[in-house]
Amino acid sequence: MNEIEQTLTLKNVRPTAMRILIYKYMAEKKSALALTDIENAFEKAERTTLYRTLKTFEENGIVHQIDDGTHVSKFALCEPGCNCEIDQDLHLHFHCSHCDTTICLTEHKIPHINLPKGYITEDVNLVIKGVCENCSTH
Repeated sequence: MNEIEQTLTLKNVRPTAMRILIYKYMAEKKSALALTDIENAFEKAERTTLYRTLKTFEENGIVHQIDDGTHVSKFALCEPGCNCEIDQDLHLHFHCSHCDTTICLTEHKIPHINLPKGYITEDVNLVIKGVCENCSTH
């Protein structure tokens, strides 16, 4: 069993050929991807299959969804040990306004915020917008 198959199996996801291909593609890109990005890479695959794969990955802690302010949900692979839970492993994201790329800044954690009594946190997202290293040097 290869590394991707092991990762999927450990997360209770059956390592089908399509799931392995999508995981590998996302790992190679090293940035958050929209469903349309994945559709363009796998033109012969059904859109529903790709969407279901991303949702399965998300439900099992393989990817996390990012709202980078573009009104398009993006997905990024979780790092080993990440559980993407509020107050435990939330990190910053950077969105390049020039090339429209969004990346995880996993080394920069979002601090815990103590909300007033009666408030319940459902989602936390912090996106820094600017120009990425690749675009700023061109």
